[in-house]
This record gives sequence, C-alpha cells and structure tokens, in this order.
Amino acid sequence: MALPKKRHSKSRGRKRRTHWNLPKANLIPCPQCKQLISSHQVCPVCGYYCGRQVIEIKVKEKKKKKT
Repeated sequence: MALPKKRHSKSRGRKRRTHWNLPKANLIPCPQCKQLISSHQVCPVCGYYCGRQVIEIKVKEKKKKKT
C-alpha cells in the first residue's frame, strides 16, 4: 500500500477538507401556521400535511401559581 513520502501540513489538509460541509436543511413555511418545517413532513405545530389535518395536536395548559 502506498504511503506519503512527506507529511502534509495542517493547512494543506484543511484546504482539502473545506468541501466536507453538510448541506443546509431545506425548510419551507407551513401553509397553515407559517412555521418553518422540513418539506414533505407533517407540521409538528399544527399537524397539517397537504392541506388536511393528519394528526391532532394537544394544547398544553399553563400551570397556575399557588398563592
């Protein structure tokens, strides 16, 4: 197996790795609630997908302070 004759510098290795970055997430606004969501996914805020409600989202009630 081939081995490098000389060591590559840190900057040379980093230059090679500059294109290893991950693509940004493709977020689109939900047509119902306008929250940013992943495309082709059910909205976790309102539960809508393709203009119809797929899952029912339960609303949490706020706890009242005891005085």
